[in-house]
Amino acid sequence: MPDEQEPARILIMGAAGRDFHNFNRVYRDDPGSRVVAFTAAQIPDIAGRRYPPALAGRLYPDGIPIVDERELETLCREAGVDQVVFAYSDVEHALVMHKASIALAAGADFLLLGPGRTMLRAEVPVIATSAVRTGCGKSQVTRWLSGLLRRKGLKVAVIRHPMPYGDLERQAVQRFANKADLDAAKCTIEEREEYEPLLALGNVVYAGVDYARITARAGEESDLILWDGGNNDFPFIQPDLHIVLADPLRPGNETSHHPGEAVLRMADIVVLAKVDAAADADVRRVAGNVRRINPAAAIVRGASPVELDDPAQVQGKRVLVVEDGPTITHGGMPHGAGYVAARRVAAEIVDPRPSAVGEIGALYAQYPHIGPVLPAVGYHASQLRALRETINGADADAVVAATPCDLASLIELNKPVIRARYRYAEAGEPGLGALVEAFLRERRLV
Repeated sequence: MPDEQEPARILIMGAAGRDFHNFNRVYRDDPGSRVVAFTAAQIPDIAGRRYPPALAGRLYPDGIPIVDERELETLCREAGVDQVVFAYSDVEHALVMHKASIALAAGADFLLLGPGRTMLRAEVPVIATSAVRTGCGKSQVTRWLSGLLRRKGLKVAVIRHPMPYGDLERQAVQRFANKADLDAAKCTIEEREEYEPLLALGNVVYAGVDYARITARAGEESDLILWDGGNNDFPFIQPDLHIVLADPLRPGNETSHHPGEAVLRMADIVVLAKVDAAADADVRRVAGNVRRINPAAAIVRGASPVELDDPAQVQGKRVLVVEDGPTITHGGMPHGAGYVAARRVAAEIVDPRPSAVGEIGALYAQYPHIGPVLPAVGYHASQLRALRETINGADADAVVAATPCDLASLIELNKPVIRARYRYAEAGEPGLGALVEAFLRERRLV
């Protein structure tokens, strides 16, 4: 352990999101700590960069290096790291402890910072949407909630979990009101998947890196903040109403991943999502797990109906299916809504792997669970080119795109693109809407 006169040497394990937030909240201005590095996982091309001095603060005039997580053990030993802080999400419980074992063997403590030390307080009420796993359907619930709240006459600001994959200093505080704002910010496919549908409904969306500034600015122009969570992380802002989704298509995942189990235990309302697609036995199993883990939470059922924009263009055709990226990669799903919609009318689902090139081919090797679908990835230009070449090289008549962004507007394709859209729908009583309206009345917001 360090001498009492020396700052503790900290290493933060992350994925360009929770790690930066934890640093900003706990370590940035702490003279008793020195963050020697961030490590990077899950997101390509983050390692090799630096957290910039403008965001790192006065104690870090040169910024902070971001290195590949594979260097964890070496870095702990060579940099004399005293504490390793784990700060990313949707990771199996066992894998978290494997990472802890590396840190412990190198002589460091291993920490998880909780909500008490990292959540911000907003000046207006906050409703948060979270989930036990990536791909449960948070985004569609957030969109549905935004409509309900706006119909009640409330001015809503949506704050999205961070996705800062570009120039971190420029992305410190982002406000999006239309697609032109997305173009100006050079948003990736992954960002557009989250922002475009919300903007189409008339919402203003905030995101970025410095969530204290983001929360303050959003609170100045809204009656209520709607937190749109990422992966299975817990919110960065203290929620007044916390809605958490569980997925009966993946029964048992309620307690298998970090921090999803903690999020479930924090929930005020649990939505059993996709009940229209799941087996009744799996819905009952997940409901039983929720009642056992969090008996105080209200439980509601929700459906996720999927519709094709133009089914006639898919009828009897050989189609390539493009799915939401994170749901299919680290979310662990073999396929998503696009596959479900296409199977109803297409003659054949074309496997994209034979035409996969470059980084897309590497993606299938990294995530062997993926079925005959193509995850929409485009964190940077070369991935976007590989995505285009993979689609254009596939022997298919058409593309069914279930990514929530407008893929055809981003890359030039040689096949017609038919979008598959999915939404949240109530599927029982009590409904989510009734519980949210009761909260609004209790807070005298309506």
